[in-house]
This record gives sequence, structure tokens and C-alpha cells, in this order.
Amino acid sequence: MTPTSRALIAGAAGASALNAVTYLDMALRARPASSAAEDSAGRLADLAHVDLGDQRTAANRRSGLGPLLGYATSVAAAAGYAAAGGRRLPLGVSVLALTGLAMIGSNGPLTVLRLTDPRTWSATDWITDVVPHLAYGAVTAVTLRALR
Repeated sequence: MTPTSRALIAGAAGASALNAVTYLDMALRARPASSAAEDSAGRLADLAHVDLGDQRTAANRRSGLGPLLGYATSVAAAAGYAAAGGRRLPLGVSVLALTGLAMIGSNGPLTVLRLTDPRTWSATDWITDVVPHLAYGAVTAVTLRALR
């Protein structure tokens, strides 16, 4: 198995963990889904001058593109981490590094696109963001280690 395929598998596993923790949080706290991923897909399409169709069609496309951006971010974070040689670090350091990469990879573009401003987040907002990303980091690190 190539390093790239290991990173793809680990990133996908991490994304599944992130999604599961997010959905569990939504169910337990009865909170609505975030529109951040869909909003970023729409903003990126606007910036690229890509017409997503009429209002209904565009909303449906954003609903599909948003999660795909999340998977791309998850896989890219794992691939970047693995390419930088991070898989040789202790497991706890790997978990934190992958968590940080995923948070930067997801929140950085949202901040640049002015869809969010982490400086204004409450403690609850931070916990809501950190915990699923920590699940991503843990599952991705363990998966990379298992596939070595």
C-alpha cells in the first residue's frame, strides 16, 4: 500500500469519526446542522464564477458540495501530515497535530471567506468545533499507525 493510499484511507476514516461525533452532538443537544460547508461551497462557486443553477438547484448543489469539501479537507490534512513525516511522532502528538491541521484546513478558508470569525466564538462554539476535530485527529492518527 502506498503512503498516499494510506493517507486517503486514514483521512476518510477521520472524516467519518468527525461526522459521527458532530451528528451525535446534534442529536443530544437538538442543535441544527451548521450551514458553514454549504455557505463556503456557494462562496467558492461565486468567486470562481461558476453558476450552480437556479435557486433550488444551487441549494441542492451546495448541499452536496459542502460535505465534499469537508472530505477533501480531511484527506488533505492526512496526506500533508503523512508527507511531512508526522507519522513517526508519538501518538498523542500525532492526534494533536492532525486535529490542528483539520481545524486550520476547515476554519481557515471559512475565515478568509468571511463566513466565520473564530475571535467571536463562545466557549460552547469552540467546544462544538474542537471535539469533532479531536475525534478526526485521533481516528486518523490511529489509522495511519495501523496501516504502516
